[in-house]
Amino acid sequence: MKKSLITLAILAASGASFAQSSVSLYGIADVWFGRTTATNAPDQIKLDSGGVSGSRFGFKGSEDLGGGLKANFLLEQGFNLDDGTQAAAGQMFSRQAYVGFSGGFGEVKLGKVFTAYDDISGMTNAAFDSALSPQNGVWASTGYQGNPGNTVYYATPAFSGFSGALSYSLGENKTTAVDAGAITSVHAKYEGGPIYAGLAYQTEKANGASTSVAFTRLNASYDFGMAKALIGFGRTTDAVFGAAAGVATPGAEVTEWQLGADVPVGSALTVSGGIARSSDNVVAGDAVRKGYSLAAAYSLSKRTLVYTGYQSATKTLAGVDTDASLLAVGVRHAF
Repeated sequence: MKKSLITLAILAASGASFAQSSVSLYGIADVWFGRTTATNAPDQIKLDSGGVSGSRFGFKGSEDLGGGLKANFLLEQGFNLDDGTQAAAGQMFSRQAYVGFSGGFGEVKLGKVFTAYDDISGMTNAAFDSALSPQNGVWASTGYQGNPGNTVYYATPAFSGFSGALSYSLGENKTTAVDAGAITSVHAKYEGGPIYAGLAYQTEKANGASTSVAFTRLNASYDFGMAKALIGFGRTTDAVFGAAAGVATPGAEVTEWQLGADVPVGSALTVSGGIARSSDNVVAGDAVRKGYSLAAAYSLSKRTLVYTGYQSATKTLAGVDTDASLLAVGVRHAF
């Protein structure tokens, strides 16, 4: 009898725990068909993954611990919808894998997490921050590390529209001869009514390096109702652009900007486009890159949209021009 009562008590406690917990499967399937062109390379007809959003699936859940405190986890894997391969070979959860807590103090995440800089970086990119966005092949700062492992991340709660976040990623590669690398990232943002503004900064120090690559991003948007204006400005110092692979060039500087707009045309159709530019002093003489794009997305439902667009980029390096372009149509389904 006592054993039965104990068993019932355990089952009751387990039932209460399950009632306060939730786990869900989610994902995005995104694929596009199109044509790419590039100087000194043959044109390609392609079917590729992740036009607007990287294809992914994941598991996320939370448990109510009482007093407004929750325990949270997320495991997210990226994949290529066109051929079924992993987005990053050898990684079971290539996008995110973390556990943490949230409450009135904000949120803490521990594991493989998108950095505080990444939270801001693409927020005002024209053409839906996609493969069709004008900054692709133009900006240097697209080469930052967005979701490193061994990361401690903290985000504050919002106060009258203001909030911030800080993340620190441990290199864990220290030796007896050199110090470990590290990635430090921070952002501050404001979201209120039609206004969005975000400022982010990230430094990346390689194992044993004497300098750090630094990324600064300032993004803003204003929703006029008939259209949303999009503005982005960035600066990268000791950039890898034009240098040997994986090695920063001391004193290198890249300045970049983007202007764009999202224009709703009815309740289901949005047209978005913009221009982007970057310049640097890495190679002899200033290097200049320019890009522009125009895209449209039509929502078939709350979870499914079709999109199309054109993006072009021109680079002038050491007096030589090269061009690249993308014309694509695709579909994105969220589940």
